[in-house]
Amino acid sequence: MIHILPVTDPSFQNYGQILTGYALSPLLEVLEAVTPLPEGTAYQPEQAELMALPIARELSERAYGGMPIQIGWCNGHNTKLNCLEYHRDSELDVGSRDSILLLAKREEMVNGRLDTEKVRAYFCPAGTMVELYATTLHYAPCSARAGEGFKVAIILPRGTNGPRPAIRPGNGEDQLLWACNKWLLAHAESSEAAQGADVRLDGANIDIAALI
Repeated sequence: MIHILPVTDPSFQNYGQILTGYALSPLLEVLEAVTPLPEGTAYQPEQAELMALPIARELSERAYGGMPIQIGWCNGHNTKLNCLEYHRDSELDVGSRDSILLLAKREEMVNGRLDTEKVRAYFCPAGTMVELYATTLHYAPCSARAGEGFKVAIILPRGTNGPRPAIRPGNGEDQLLWACNKWLLAHAESSEAAQGADVRLDGANIDIAALI
């Protein structure tokens, strides 16, 4: 059975790090005020009200070394794994509410597939910003408590999760390209698999409902 550890646990260093030294209160206040909390899970790559905050420029310059970024959100209610994804760069996550992240490592993939027994769960408190490394497989956050939703700001390089480029697949990884800068491994039970995403997750579709 999967166990939920805090992001302060030393093992989290295999997947990411906690970022400090940023004044996040205005970002979290706007995230809470202007973004919805759906019954399912919804993702918006960029939210104008978040991008208008001074922290947007600061994150671009400090956290991404001057790269253009987008600040969006992933909100809702969720307890299942369903899919894992990766980007060619780190992703920053910070929630106005507690959440749980289901994570794995790209190097644990075998022949382009991942056994879901490799997935680990981490509790991320509201107001804690984490960097998920480019080598970390991740997807939508999960609820930290039964019946409660999550609101998580997602910071990524500009254009990520936009339209998928029109490519002719030339290798196995190309088959996973689901959107701009987004490679997706789907579980057979996921809605993404029903939409045509490659099924590359083997084993149980992890559900933490009984643990929260």
